[in-house]
Amino acid sequence: MWRPARRSITAQLTLLFAAASTVVLLLLGWLIGTSVERHFEEQDMELLTGKLELTAHALEKIHARSELDALPRQLGDALIGHHGLEVVVMAPDGQTLFATPGADFPRTLLASLRQNGPARPQDWQTKDSLPLRGISAAVRTGIPDMAPAIVAVATNIAHHEHFMGSFRTTLWSVVALAAALTGFLGWAAVRRGLAPLRALRQEAEGITARRLDRRLRVDSIPVELAELAETLNNMLIRLEDSFRRLSDFSSDLAHELRTPVSNLLTQTQVTLTRARTADEYRDILASNAEEFERLSRMIGDMLFLAKADNDLIVPHREAIRLADEVRGLFEFYEALAEEKGIALSASGSAIVSGDRLMLRRAINNLISNAVRHAPAGGGIAVRIDGAGSGTVTLSVENRGETIPAEHLPRLFDRFYRVDASRHRFSDGAGLGLAITRSILRAHGGDVVADSQAGKTRFDLIIPEQA
Repeated sequence: MWRPARRSITAQLTLLFAAASTVVLLLLGWLIGTSVERHFEEQDMELLTGKLELTAHALEKIHARSELDALPRQLGDALIGHHGLEVVVMAPDGQTLFATPGADFPRTLLASLRQNGPARPQDWQTKDSLPLRGISAAVRTGIPDMAPAIVAVATNIAHHEHFMGSFRTTLWSVVALAAALTGFLGWAAVRRGLAPLRALRQEAEGITARRLDRRLRVDSIPVELAELAETLNNMLIRLEDSFRRLSDFSSDLAHELRTPVSNLLTQTQVTLTRARTADEYRDILASNAEEFERLSRMIGDMLFLAKADNDLIVPHREAIRLADEVRGLFEFYEALAEEKGIALSASGSAIVSGDRLMLRRAINNLISNAVRHAPAGGGIAVRIDGAGSGTVTLSVENRGETIPAEHLPRLFDRFYRVDASRHRFSDGAGLGLAITRSILRAHGGDVVADSQAGKTRFDLIIPEQA
């Protein structure tokens, strides 16, 4: 199966940094090159404009056509020593009045004339591949009835182009070198910047199932990674708690299953040691059936708790009158209560929305515990309080031994018993209160316990519209 290649943050940040710096350097190089080119153009324009004005001044001094014959000598004397400068003066009829030796001007320059000043500079090459830059303009003479003459001035820009060629080569070489250097520096900076992340990974590698108590250091890493480290530490806390509960659950489960399985195995082995009568076999099978029923209840309770841990319990919603449920359970325990001399009392009423069977099971677990632990001649009181706050509290209170405060937070843990010595004499598996809490939490409520001065009370907090 094809999988996309994993991308490296270091490579991505390095490429991004190198690309950004390269773009900046290219833009800077383009601006520098353009500025230098514009500077040369301004220098050339200053020269060309000056010579154009000089030629125009010479034409303005001509007041008769006969004086045009002296124009070449005047301009030739004025332009002595200006190497690389070419000038041409043309009459309106196309006759060349003056031209420097070898002057070669394009027709487009001589045609694009402006009466109010020189045209934009134009670059071209002569037949001898000599680069020139020139301007042209229409200049009036001092002869009143004569149309403006055409004056074109050009200068050799070979040295400019040679300089710009060398300048561009050097500039782009420096830009390329700078881009490569900034890419390397970016890679080094990213590597150094990600060093805390690598250190965090190394610390995380040292955390194993046997070392879940270790935590990632938060004080020595950058602020940007502190939140990640705190999140991972919180996850480790949850994992440690879940792993501990799973380990305890597995240990307790093995212990709970070992007793009935051991009883069944021992009793079966003893039965097989000699022949038995039909009545003896019947008694043994009845005893085994009791153990199997205990195992079946335990397995069913564990499956229920496993579903609750994975949020797979979805209560069926219906209106439930809690007082009716309590009375029904009192009828079930009435005989046992009378046998122990325990008085059952109920007060209050409320209607909640929830799963009838689940809530009845939760209430039954509390009443069953109360009947089991209430002393002879004691009493069990169930109170239902719907204060209109959106929740209903159903309290089950009985007299008996006070539960030490250190045991109260763990009463709802699986297989937990306050007095371990009673384990072997108890019919339950220590899952009733854990199931009660799972049922209430599935309904959006909870269960709490309190024990003081010989009174123990369990409160079921049930949302009215769970």
